[in-house]
Amino acid sequence: MKIALIGASGHMGEVLFDTLLKEENLEQIKILRFQKKETNKLIKKHRQFLDKIVPIDGSVADEEAVKKLCEDVDYVLNLGAIIPPQSDHDPEGAIKANEIGPKVLCKIIESMGEKQPKIIHISTVALYGDRSEQHLFGRVGDPLCVSPFDIYALTKMRGEFTVLESNVKQWTVLRQTAMLYEKLMMANISDGLMFHTCFNAPLEWATAKDSAILIRNILRRDQKGELNEDNFWKHCFNIGGGPKGRATGSETFDLGFKMIGASTKQFFSPNYNATRNFHGVFYSDSNKLEELFHFQEDSIEGFWEDVLNRHKYFKMGRIVPKKLLKQIIIKRLLRSSNAPRYWYKHHDESRMLAYFKGSKEYEKIPHKWENEYLLSDGKDSKGNPVDYTKIKNTPTYLNYPVDLDKNSKEITIEDLRKYAEYRGGKLITKEFKKGEIYTKLRWQNHDGIEFEATPFTVLYCGHWHNVSYEKYAWDFDRQAKFDKLIAEVWYDAHDQNEDLYYYYDEEYKAHHKPIETK
Repeated sequence: MKIALIGASGHMGEVLFDTLLKEENLEQIKILRFQKKETNKLIKKHRQFLDKIVPIDGSVADEEAVKKLCEDVDYVLNLGAIIPPQSDHDPEGAIKANEIGPKVLCKIIESMGEKQPKIIHISTVALYGDRSEQHLFGRVGDPLCVSPFDIYALTKMRGEFTVLESNVKQWTVLRQTAMLYEKLMMANISDGLMFHTCFNAPLEWATAKDSAILIRNILRRDQKGELNEDNFWKHCFNIGGGPKGRATGSETFDLGFKMIGASTKQFFSPNYNATRNFHGVFYSDSNKLEELFHFQEDSIEGFWEDVLNRHKYFKMGRIVPKKLLKQIIIKRLLRSSNAPRYWYKHHDESRMLAYFKGSKEYEKIPHKWENEYLLSDGKDSKGNPVDYTKIKNTPTYLNYPVDLDKNSKEITIEDLRKYAEYRGGKLITKEFKKGEIYTKLRWQNHDGIEFEATPFTVLYCGHWHNVSYEKYAWDFDRQAKFDKLIAEVWYDAHDQNEDLYYYYDEEYKAHHKPIETK
């Protein structure tokens, strides 16, 4: 088995690299050496496998490097990505890695004819955008309404669309959920990104170790000839941790801070964090990959216990006064350019609107917890009692005009027309043979813009053409007035009369402007 691994020095990639090197039938593993220092350190760590490791200098946006990478391999594992907070500070880097990279990769593989390797492309939960207590659960097929100014999510959405619509013969897209990895704690105390997490936001965590086991098990089963287009290839799945990986934003902070004897309420004030515009969701379909590949071994609690056992110095935090820890660890980050407090003080009203409905709404958020309610405490946002344990273990679903659980071979042209109308557009193609969901068709959105995509990409992956596919812009306030699927989740956190268009200028500075609606 010969493998090309993109993103070997990343949080998931490093664990996967270590896991694959131990496979008995691995002949060779090629890796891109883009971040040379990190990659060389990784290779040195595995010097006993040097006869199997082939580093290729270059990036995923470099055609020559990608061509060398893909030659004579069986699989390409594309984990390459620029993620937050780096993507927030380096949007051009995110565009190259997350958007241009998949285009280059697909172009090279398409040119290889019958010698094409299979692609496993890692996408992200961020495509689903913001979710709140009204719709905590999501599934593959849900509408993609990436959060305004989330350049990571937008570029990953475009990159995924490229793979889905490519002429690569064998591919699968895996949308990775929020991931627990070795250096998570340290990574989150270096930037104001943690303040983007809404306290009641749903997050279904999976560990880097479990994710690596998943990929390993996929390759093992495929090598045995057990995987095909009926059960895995040319599909899209959500990678999640299952029920034991589900936690709200505040609950997630609690579990991490527990190592140092602290809690969310001790370290945060209610007005530290965004009230909307995050990206997270409990997966109602994360069982599908688990049933196929049996990889969900870890829990959130177990992960942090393991971190504490390996890094016992965290226990020292238990004897330090919590007010001092809050000052040292948390409050200094409020000055970060990626923190809401910074946006407010520097009059970045575009971001304040996106994350809080504006500065005036932000000013209304209390500084103390007495009248703020958390799902993890058994209260909804209005203070009404809820059975939180039952809620996070009972999947719910959006309303669809088409039954996405029926056999895809039974999808008809009437289903496609009904779906397109529900999204405010129409199917232009006049003829469709039942069940041929990978045939490219012509569609039209509510603005009269025509686009091409397969029924699989549209129905089963949630892609529907909008301004975010053309520009670094977000027009969901207007789109929700036509698109019933977008409206169902968008209006959980947005008023129907907000009518704002969010966009980046050529220097990737955040802006907004009012839109005219008919």
